[in-house]
Amino acid sequence: MVYIIGAGPGDPELITVKGARLISECPVVLYTGSLVPKEVLHTARKDAKVLDSAGMNLEEIVAVIKEADDQGQDVARVHTGDPSIYGSTAEQVRRLEALGIETTIIPGVSSFVASAAALGKELTLPELSQTVIVTRCEGRTPMPDKEKLPDLAKHQSTMVLFLSITLIAKVVKELIPEYGEDCPVAVVHKASMPEQVIINGTLGDIREKVRESKIRSQSMIIVGKVLTAEDYADSRLYAADFTHKFRKGIKTDK
Repeated sequence: MVYIIGAGPGDPELITVKGARLISECPVVLYTGSLVPKEVLHTARKDAKVLDSAGMNLEEIVAVIKEADDQGQDVARVHTGDPSIYGSTAEQVRRLEALGIETTIIPGVSSFVASAAALGKELTLPELSQTVIVTRCEGRTPMPDKEKLPDLAKHQSTMVLFLSITLIAKVVKELIPEYGEDCPVAVVHKASMPEQVIINGTLGDIREKVRESKIRSQSMIIVGKVLTAEDYADSRLYAADFTHKFRKGIKTDK
């Protein structure tokens, strides 16, 4: 079995218990060293074959896994964040399935939720934003026609952008027409890690702030009114007069 494990955003303690256990059990561990801190692998067996895939291409990665499979060995394939979001895991699974090699995906904490936690913010607030758009700015990887930033911006919902910090000027240009220059923006660099940096601003000034910070990688961009909002409705979930399966609401005079 090949276990594709989401290692989380960087903090070694944010890997799941299951992910850490599987790393400790597998005789072969293949991890993305450019993004996954080696501390995440502290549970690996002393006799485990631990390889950094940062310098490998897809064919080389598959070859390592096939060799392990031929020897009847399980593999812990450790990726940053959560494998379901910009994880480059689908292409690996496709090739492994063609070879008859089984895979199981172990979810992890995504960097966008770690960024929200670092900011101390909820990305969905009642009557303000109930939608989170997870996307990226178009760069070397083309975006589908209906997923261009100017089109997504029309919703004016909370937006989180992966892999876009070097394109911050383009992000700002394409979002301002819908969100406005005064829309709050936060950039979180290396969320949950000791080197974490938070930059707060607006669409009108975030480009310059990022330029001054010299941050060029591993950063999440979060855009939306939820970042600074104070005047929003309380959730009905805990309202005293709200009845649900587990609690009967108290009648009020309102």
